[in-house]
Amino acid sequence: MTGSSSPVPTLGPLIALIGCDGTGKSTLANELAERLNQYRPARTCYLGLGSGDLGRRIGKLPLIGPVLEDRLTRKAKKTRSPGEKIPGPLTALVVYVFSLLRYRRFLQMQHARKLGIAVITDRYPQTEMAGFYDGPGLSAARPGSRFVAFLARSELRLYRKMAAVKPDLVIKLDVDPEIALSRKPDHDLAALKKKAAATLKLTFGGARTVTVDARPSYPVVRDEVIRLCKPILLAEPATS
Repeated sequence: MTGSSSPVPTLGPLIALIGCDGTGKSTLANELAERLNQYRPARTCYLGLGSGDLGRRIGKLPLIGPVLEDRLTRKAKKTRSPGEKIPGPLTALVVYVFSLLRYRRFLQMQHARKLGIAVITDRYPQTEMAGFYDGPGLSAARPGSRFVAFLARSELRLYRKMAAVKPDLVIKLDVDPEIALSRKPDHDLAALKKKAAATLKLTFGGARTVTVDARPSYPVVRDEVIRLCKPILLAEPATS
């Protein structure tokens, strides 16, 4: 007697948009999902930390805002710098909590894909560059205690789990840092330069990648991204 087999689960396609701030990732992801919803269920997923935006919001607080933002920025920079010492368990715990929130969003994304929903992500976690560009935040600097070392190991395991899931397509949005700064004037030019250079180096574990010139006007970039994504996002869900 042959036993009945369970239905084979399906996975919706996964597209990751990466690039430094000012390349239009969020706007592109939202419009792409909106357009694709006409043909199949699609949604966006933000997989960044959100810590930079939080710091900028803190900086806008009256009187104490700039001081708090500067202090947080200096501590975060030490945490991400090779050779430096992570400044205390509290800072490490904050970084770890942000990573847990990112992992939670990642699991929600995977759940959506199991329902056959196409997902377009704004950013994507990686393990190639620690402490930078969506890499593990506690793996670059030196832990100052066993507790911090434990958090770093635990965080790295989360990132390895996320990085093991390869997108069907990674679209690298390439732009001059000066152009990115003109679009995001509240950002740091040095940081934008570093991210723009890193964009072209990341491999995402050998996932299929395509570089798109993000210098032209938004409609031109949008149409090119849609052209690249349509064959994948409109395909039948793949079995997992």
